[in-house]
Amino acid sequence: MKFGIVPLVQAEGTILAHSTRLPERVFKKGHLLTKDDINLMTMAGISEVVAARLEVSDIQEDVAAERVSTAIAGTHVKVGSAFTGRCNLKANIHGLITYDKSRLDKLNLVDESITVATLAPYDVVTPEQLIATIKIIPLAVTEGVLSQVESIAFSKGPIISISPLETKRIGIIMSRLPGMKESIFSNTLNTATARVEAYGSEITQEIQCLHDQQEVKEAIKKLIGLCDVMLIFGASAIIDRQDVLPAALVSAGGRVDHFGMPVDPGNLLFLGKLGDLPVVGMPGCARSPKLNGFDWVLWRLLANIDVSPRDIMLMGGGGLLKEISERGQLRQSSEGTSTKAQAQDPKITALVLAAGSSVRMGKENKLLADVNGKPMIRHVIEAITGSNAHSIIVVTGHEPNKLKNALKDGQISFVHNPDYELGLSASLKVGLEEVPPDSDGVLICLGDMPLLTSAIINTLIRAFDPIEGRSICIPVHGRKRGNPVLWDKSYFLEMAGISGDTGAKHVLEKHADQIVEVVLDDDNILFDVDTPERLKSLNERLEKV
Repeated sequence: MKFGIVPLVQAEGTILAHSTRLPERVFKKGHLLTKDDINLMTMAGISEVVAARLEVSDIQEDVAAERVSTAIAGTHVKVGSAFTGRCNLKANIHGLITYDKSRLDKLNLVDESITVATLAPYDVVTPEQLIATIKIIPLAVTEGVLSQVESIAFSKGPIISISPLETKRIGIIMSRLPGMKESIFSNTLNTATARVEAYGSEITQEIQCLHDQQEVKEAIKKLIGLCDVMLIFGASAIIDRQDVLPAALVSAGGRVDHFGMPVDPGNLLFLGKLGDLPVVGMPGCARSPKLNGFDWVLWRLLANIDVSPRDIMLMGGGGLLKEISERGQLRQSSEGTSTKAQAQDPKITALVLAAGSSVRMGKENKLLADVNGKPMIRHVIEAITGSNAHSIIVVTGHEPNKLKNALKDGQISFVHNPDYELGLSASLKVGLEEVPPDSDGVLICLGDMPLLTSAIINTLIRAFDPIEGRSICIPVHGRKRGNPVLWDKSYFLEMAGISGDTGAKHVLEKHADQIVEVVLDDDNILFDVDTPERLKSLNERLEKV
């Protein structure tokens, strides 16, 4: 192909490289110039154009695009009409896009003039959805290059196909531990039902049993012959191949093919079989409707695509699925320039409730009492400042100015609660209204817990993962729950509705399935100061350290 500036008198039969506007016509890029076109351009005062003249071995861009598209399109793929060197492939059915990546890569490496772009492999697609686009970069390619591409495409089966989603009978087993609420099981079943029905399948069998190897084994046996895919939700996360769920499958005569996956959320999944029946041990995140690693496995099973251990182990590229609110968005830097936001740890605001009047302490404001040479509340603030919490809000009430003076050199936001005598709930409501909108959660801290440490706070933040079903993190020592408690932002509205001088106990009971108890070795999380005797005990304890 010869490309460049061509005198208009020699341009008949060439291909126009750039769109050209005339008083009465617009000739688009790629237009084949005729004698009449030349006359119109001459009348418009044009003397030369940028154009391409094809040689004997050249194939025009649209013809080339259609030839490549036809060569790579397989089952349930529709080839569109080429225009300006582009030809699109669309899905004919609801299914999963599959392609031979090695041959696709090889095809794209033949020459810069021919490109094929597709959706990610195993993406779910719907009828008429665009799944790939073929673009010829110049106005023509040589027959030699095009033949190389076609040779790769025809060397085996079609490069790109759609595997249809089939209607499957899904059996589900849910194990329980004592004290688990019925709402956990109904919510799990509802989420699983919505998930499989979206792809044309149905949950036809459901069994609940104790979280015990023998009980789960018997449940597995009951589903033999009654389902096409078996899902097992455990009362607790699977942490080893010998754990209750995988061990139950093996004892029932099945096998565990793979445990774990490089996808987050979804790490703690196992895949096995009982005869020809696929069995999936579910990660805890599958109780949530949000995308997780289980979805990637489920889609393939519903489309009759085999999932091998190698397939799972190669899912790491693109396997970080956690929904970060700023991922991929542009944000303003401190210098005013736009930068790409990165995946990041959760933004946690520490809300310190410090409004009480310390009635049981007598005349002394306990938060200002001397503890090891500092006001008690300073110990709490310093622990938070040294942690991974992003910001601190202190709710004042009784003697607000004294509190501010005691904390004046810290990076703290203060909010005053004029109704502090109404109890803890009033301070909580005032404080929640000040939490930054970009916070992912709030750590509710009490100002009278001077043994709180940065390590305790960081342990709670590390445990926090709403997508994995850990949206309320409570520290535990022995059999007792303590403070502070870390809450996901989704509970702010309910927490703001609390009344009286009580905590959020009823909110905790309502969302028991979202609680994670974070076990700690020391009792610092249980030690608060309400009386002079308790303050004396605290100082004696610190003297021994």
